[in-house]
Amino acid sequence: MALACGLLPFAASVPAAAQDYPNRPIRIVVGFPPGGGVDSTARVMAAEMSKHLGQSMVVENKPGAAGTLGAADVARSAPDGYTIMVTPGGHAIFGAMFKSLPFDTVKSFDWISNIVTLSFFVMVPANSEFKTLADLVAKAKAEPGKLTYGSAGPGSTHHLGIELLGARAGAKFLHVPYRGDAPVITALLGSEVQFALATPTQAISNAKAGKLRAIAVAANSRHPALPDVPTVEQALGIQNYDVRTWFAMAGPAGMPKPVVDRLNAEVRKAVAVPEVRARLTGSGGEPAAGTSDAMRERVARELATWTKTVEDAGVPKN
Repeated sequence: MALACGLLPFAASVPAAAQDYPNRPIRIVVGFPPGGGVDSTARVMAAEMSKHLGQSMVVENKPGAAGTLGAADVARSAPDGYTIMVTPGGHAIFGAMFKSLPFDTVKSFDWISNIVTLSFFVMVPANSEFKTLADLVAKAKAEPGKLTYGSAGPGSTHHLGIELLGARAGAKFLHVPYRGDAPVITALLGSEVQFALATPTQAISNAKAGKLRAIAVAANSRHPALPDVPTVEQALGIQNYDVRTWFAMAGPAGMPKPVVDRLNAEVRKAVAVPEVRARLTGSGGEPAAGTSDAMRERVARELATWTKTVEDAGVPKN
């Protein structure tokens, strides 16, 4: 009985910590300029989560160095739950593509939850000779290094995703880098390149308009907006090829567990709100909150995948 009584103050302090949080505004750092997908997602989540947290959530844009400036700011902030970030799947590429970083890609953060997942599509021009991904890969095997693909730049998911596809399929492609998503789509529309990975925002609208053709989805399941498009596994028999990107919430490592749990619960509530889901799915995303542990494991798993891809393909590091 004495032991049980002795534990009561400690036991009571845990829920109290969660109940007291937050008692001032929360800063959400976004390592990209206003107006992009990460920024808009952060603002949608901030508006909804603040209703239940009882404090405002202020989005602060800190663009630069492919998002690493914002991540570094969060990593060195006090782990009290008042500085967090919304970051994209490209975060998992940081450790693979940068020779040195002021933070550990996985361990410097407490991963709160995934917010939304976005599938990439393998796209070809509407008049392409390739009707299926199997056709494209067969041609690449017959003519190694001749089929061109566009990317949003060296080290982008568009780039490494195709390098991973080539490694898994035993094919060699020729990389043509551009400066961002939009120029890649322009290049595809003009048949300057023969194929590319495209985000759902670009892929779905152009496929439905008949301007481009989606021949595979680079995920482990089909996309509801283009249900007739097979996955890479269905098209080629390659298992576990999943290069979906995501937007997730995280904070500096060392945050109190009750605070992480509270934020995780609020993310889950927010993505279940119909208006929020509509905003997130409007750009082709699939709302998908999860546990903190699952998000951490995902970042670690993807970091390992991209590190091997970079090494195998001989991609120069920044």
